[in-house]
Amino acid sequence: MVATVVVPFRSGGKSRLPAELRAEVALAMLGDVLRAAVAQSGGVRLVTDDEAAVRVARGLGVDVVDDPGGGQGAAVQAALAGVAGVCLVVNADLPRVCPADLVALAVPARAGAVAIVAARDGTTNALGLPSAAAFAPLYGPGSAARFRAHAVTLGLEARDLELPNLVADVDTAADLARVGLPV
Repeated sequence: MVATVVVPFRSGGKSRLPAELRAEVALAMLGDVLRAAVAQSGGVRLVTDDEAAVRVARGLGVDVVDDPGGGQGAAVQAALAGVAGVCLVVNADLPRVCPADLVALAVPARAGAVAIVAARDGTTNALGLPSAAAFAPLYGPGSAARFRAHAVTLGLEARDLELPNLVADVDTAADLARVGLPV
């Protein structure tokens, strides 16, 4: 499967994790996501303002786009600039992601639909887009519902996917324990 995968990563993120674990866990999860993307993708773009994340990405042969500021939506828009064809947007806090998850995320997008993987709290962990033009900067509380509505306004079908490895994001120490990672 050839799709471009965009992964946003913000410096200083994961503020609800214990301070002594924050940077190490965030970078480890980013590495997990990037390795899965590299294994299945036609191209991977990390959008970040974090120098350690840049080193992780470059070590895996991933293209890096400078985060323009303005939040996750603006970052993803910057990374999608000039991308043709199917695009996947995958958050960096999904330590269980594997290449098969990304292939499954791309299936609806290849059929012209928008695939949405919502987090347990209604935010959005991953998107499968038939093209970069189907993206809008709608992140934040309740964003999965906004992405669904946006797809409909574009005349596209919105498909909710329950891919356990993409639903299982990590924001807190309890989330680390839930996905089986030591705290």
